Amino acid sequence: MALDPQLLEILACPEDKGPLLYFADEDALYNPRLQRRYAIRDDIPVMLIDEAEAVDDAEHG
Repeated sequence: MALDPQLLEILACPEDKGPLLYFADEDALYNPRLQRRYAIRDDIPVMLIDEAEAVDDAEHG
């Protein structure tokens, strides 16, 4: 299930407060500035800095 577009409009990175990119096929939100991915589990974004995954340029350059 895709995230609600209204929810996507208000979500921001918990670390730098900037906008996030949504990758539905990966169930993830991505911060290109910090190169971090936030997982979406059971249709709920996990917006915890400690849970974010580092992503390299090859994945989302």
